[in-house]
Amino acid sequence: MTLTERLEAAWYGSARAPWWTGPLSWLYGGLTALRRALYRTGVLRATRLSVPVIVIGNISVGGTGKTPLTIALADALRERGYTPGVVSRGYGGTQKEPLRLGDTPDPAQVGDEPCLIRASGTPVAVGRDRPAAAALLIDAGCNVVIADDGLQHYALARDVEICVIDGARRFGNSRLLPAGPLREPLSRLHHVDFRVCNGGAVAQGDIPMSLKGGIARALADDHAKPLADFAGQTVHAVAAIGHPLRFFASLRAQGIEVVEHPFPDHHLFTAGDLSFGDCKPVLMTEKDAVKCRPFAQAHWWTVPVRADLPPSFFDDVVARLKRTMR
Repeated sequence: MTLTERLEAAWYGSARAPWWTGPLSWLYGGLTALRRALYRTGVLRATRLSVPVIVIGNISVGGTGKTPLTIALADALRERGYTPGVVSRGYGGTQKEPLRLGDTPDPAQVGDEPCLIRASGTPVAVGRDRPAAAALLIDAGCNVVIADDGLQHYALARDVEICVIDGARRFGNSRLLPAGPLREPLSRLHHVDFRVCNGGAVAQGDIPMSLKGGIARALADDHAKPLADFAGQTVHAVAAIGHPLRFFASLRAQGIEVVEHPFPDHHLFTAGDLSFGDCKPVLMTEKDAVKCRPFAQAHWWTVPVRADLPPSFFDDVVARLKRTMR
């Protein structure tokens, strides 16, 4: 068992965390609290943009569904008359300086999630300096900036905070890294504007979200067919996301026999990674597909999903934006 597997068994199961994680967890918690206090008191200054900023993030490591929510929120804002843009750190990419993405961005350069968001039709800018990257979006005409995975990036002042929660795993053992999966203590939830729960048990005050998807698209030529057509078949399921088991479980729920192939989050695929010695269908997430299309084969498929939330949630976000703009 690898160290990562040992830690996750302690975070989400009955195993005990290694003894040394306790002191490191206390140290991590102290540094996190100090950093936030420095921004809150103005010792460290956050950059205030000329347009409202909505931050989407989480307080735990691993995938919670932030990117589908980001896409859904950007679509909803456009429908309500806004021109949103998304700023991202660009994890997994090599880009350091602020850059606004073109129509065909390179995932190796700017990261897989920004490419997926850009493909949905929303302007995207990446860079380690998020305020500078966001300024590129404003120059391009965006009047609302959504910061993807930006809850802990206090250098960018925000008007609305949305925390996404994995409804199946919640917060594990509720301890801070590395003894538990939390980036910030649970008390941080009292200071966000909205809590969105992706699947699983929805706690009081959470906004329910589910990921819907019923088709598969061929990477080679983009033709689509019902995902149900794979029922009863054995497929290779590929996922380089924060929580691969969610994707595997969604395929099994369709009656598909799954051979699991989890990869590290943001893994940059090569053709050899997907050579499994047979011609069984290969199904993957959209986030993985943006990296695999350049060398796609005919039996590779992506399974797109969309975030489904109550329309009232988007109306409430817009109402909060209007209050901040006044």
